[in-house]
Amino acid sequence: MANILVVDDEMGIRELLSEILGDEGHVVQLAENAQQARAARLESRPDLVLLDIWMPDTDGVTLLKEWQRDGMLSMPVIMMSGHATIDTAVEATRIGALNFLEKPIALQKLLKAVQQGLSRGSEVARPAVASLPPASAEMLTNNAVTHAFSSNAAGFETRQFASSGVMAPASNNQFANLSFELPLREARDAFERIYFEYHLNREGGSMTRVAEKTGLERTHLYRKLKQLGVESVKYAKRGES
Repeated sequence: MANILVVDDEMGIRELLSEILGDEGHVVQLAENAQQARAARLESRPDLVLLDIWMPDTDGVTLLKEWQRDGMLSMPVIMMSGHATIDTAVEATRIGALNFLEKPIALQKLLKAVQQGLSRGSEVARPAVASLPPASAEMLTNNAVTHAFSSNAAGFETRQFASSGVMAPASNNQFANLSFELPLREARDAFERIYFEYHLNREGGSMTRVAEKTGLERTHLYRKLKQLGVESVKYAKRGES
């Protein structure tokens, strides 16, 4: 278990990352701007920081420079952005960031980066062990985000409705195919795929009705479907825009 600080001005991103990392057993602190991030850094000494680049008061790169200048960059920092260029990513890594994640962030890529960051922090904390090399150029340039997760985690089959061409869970007992041997996060993703595919099929692909049925805002719903790799368009009724 690690203490992770998430710094992002978007509440939806903060809540989503907090939920994911909390499910992994980590203690998560949230900050919506650089001022709160500075206070959290001084109070809790996080093991890892997920830092957004574009923020309204002070951007993430400037905050990273500040921590480096003041000798406070003692923890791994992973930068996040949906609009940054490769030059920005290179600059952040040169300053001291360990990695760069492009939004929307794929689950497996997030968890892998967090694991690498915590391993790096553990190695740095032990002087007898040489520190790991900085992030490679390949890690920086290979930041295209994939929204589809492996179907192997789901463990259920689908069939095609002959009358509508809609893909739906194979039977009413599809939940029986979920393996309890899966890690909690993968099992939860598998359940959520079935859950949202069921409602998409039932509502003919209408995002408005699915949002009402599931109690989610449309923006949150779109983000959730992308993370799960569920393509809502294939559930739309024929002839429906």
